[in-house]
Amino acid sequence: MVIPVQLHKPRDGPLDSIGSGSSRSEGPVGGQGTDSQLDCPDGGLRAWLVVLGVSPRVSSSLGYITSWGVFQSYYEQTLLKDHTPSSIAWIGSLQVCLVFLPGLISGRLFDLGIFKLPFVAASALLVTSTFLVAECTQYWQFVLCQGLATGLGVGMVFGPSLSVLGHWFKRKRGAAMGLTTLGSSVGGTVFPIATRTLIPAVGFPWTMRILAFILLFSLCIPCFTLARRLPPKAVSGGLFNFRAFKDSPPFTIYCVGVVLLFLGLFTVMTYIDISAVTNGVSPDYSFYLVSIVNASSLLGRVVSGILVDKTGAINFIAPTTFLAGIVTFAWPFATSKSSLTAIAVTYGFTSGTIIPGLAIPVFLLGDVSDIGRRTGMMMTLGALGGLFGAPISGAINRSSGGFKEVGYFAGTMMIFAGIFMLATRYLVLRKLRGKF
Repeated sequence: MVIPVQLHKPRDGPLDSIGSGSSRSEGPVGGQGTDSQLDCPDGGLRAWLVVLGVSPRVSSSLGYITSWGVFQSYYEQTLLKDHTPSSIAWIGSLQVCLVFLPGLISGRLFDLGIFKLPFVAASALLVTSTFLVAECTQYWQFVLCQGLATGLGVGMVFGPSLSVLGHWFKRKRGAAMGLTTLGSSVGGTVFPIATRTLIPAVGFPWTMRILAFILLFSLCIPCFTLARRLPPKAVSGGLFNFRAFKDSPPFTIYCVGVVLLFLGLFTVMTYIDISAVTNGVSPDYSFYLVSIVNASSLLGRVVSGILVDKTGAINFIAPTTFLAGIVTFAWPFATSKSSLTAIAVTYGFTSGTIIPGLAIPVFLLGDVSDIGRRTGMMMTLGALGGLFGAPISGAINRSSGGFKEVGYFAGTMMIFAGIFMLATRYLVLRKLRGKF
């Protein structure tokens, strides 16, 4: 494995005065390093301001997306009750897919130094699309506004927002990732409660408008604090670097694991609300389950941020992926308020530990100058799992008439994802034990 080395004291300062580089280099696993990696600040005011900017960005993107379970349940019972759960789930899965799919383009633009303009444009698209959802009454309108436009708005900045951390942190990447993804837990807790509380009080249209104003406020912070540290570099390989898969089998195996993970990861969050209602739990309480999942994930993200740097990313997230898969198997057998709450807490914690460390192995499997493209490639492939996971689960639910088979499918995908993560570690270290 690679041992990060800090050659001198990190400096605080303007964007163009940090990390000018040296003549030495350090090579990550599977690629050649750059001199700028050795100058990585790993702290200081400017670096932590970047973390401050990424966190609300993640809150208003991934946190908003992970609140979909509340909309799924509400649409099934009211606005889109004539449509099947699987067809409604396509709206949410389209959101999830587009969170990660544009990473291929946005990641490449990031490597080329094009960052702020797409960020501001995508933020405007996210806010505008949320305002437009307030006017939707037909299924195709929800697909267009809440699925397509919202997903694109989130996706065009989500990947680069994480990649920029790779410019500012090396030894403390796990801690930085953990802190920034706390925003997802906060957003995923606040948005479901706000939505279900506001709808009876002001109606669905004004609820969406209020959510749009919340998004507008939270997106202003990163527009001022996010910045690249390293100069752009026109690395070879094109938009989608197929050589990365040929030259790095560990990267290939890891990407397969991410696809399998996303096939199962969002199932519980999508269907736990409506599964509680079908088991007789009051809708006045069931919607809190989505918030409980996201609130519990906050603790998981904190623990992940602390331990990932010490144990190695895969050493930590592979076991917790197995645990999340086991909880997914158990979820359909929870039929009471107390048991469903226990599932929500447990799943929230275990699944919350996965996301903060998910991109870190990708950082280590190649050169830092190509970090945006590699992250984008991984996210784009993972988007395929996010696109089909929830609709497949909805179709299974419709054909079986229950959620047990849904849990079997999603849980199995997560177990296999954990196996592929461990296989990645073995290919890198060539032994069963070791830090990676």
